[in-house]
Amino acid sequence: MSTPTLFDQTPAAGLTSRPAAVTHPLVIGLDLSLTCTGIAGAGWSDIVRTKLRGDARLDYLLITVGSFIKAADMVVMEGPSYGHANLAGHEELAGLRCSVRLYCHRRKIPYGIVPPSSLKMFATGRGNAAKGEIRSAIADRYGHHTEGAGRYDEADAYTAMAMGLHHLGYPLAAVPDRNARALDGCAWPEFAAGAR
Repeated sequence: MSTPTLFDQTPAAGLTSRPAAVTHPLVIGLDLSLTCTGIAGAGWSDIVRTKLRGDARLDYLLITVGSFIKAADMVVMEGPSYGHANLAGHEELAGLRCSVRLYCHRRKIPYGIVPPSSLKMFATGRGNAAKGEIRSAIADRYGHHTEGAGRYDEADAYTAMAMGLHHLGYPLAAVPDRNARALDGCAWPEFAAGAR
């Protein structure tokens, strides 16, 4: 007789079963950007960069991001920063966000959207934390160190992924209550409501 695992029972609606060796759903975090997109899963992170422009860039980014999220149980992306002063590329970045959401919708991959201030609050306990503070907090809490040109994008994506797992009831590490309250300000898919 085998030892029961979390997924021996029926998973929440919309989640797929995973082999017994996996102890949580596959959640992928995204920090979407036209120049350096951060992507993360539990224990890893990466970036996607391209020198393409216009529609060719959007196509490349969607195909590449799609290769990372196609088997995900849930995708969590950082939402737009409406207060950001630099509006160059705003329309194209909005197009990328909408394209990734549509990709998820068509493949029935639930997705959550986390506002930048909620992401910062979850990582650091402050909604106005600097990029370096988020990176340090991820390294301290999860032992995940991000390096190189995309280190801040990877740290943001890792935070988004950790928020998704925490919301689903699979926290990667203990998070102070103050930080965890940031989950309440996010847009989560319906099947996950009340999963915490």
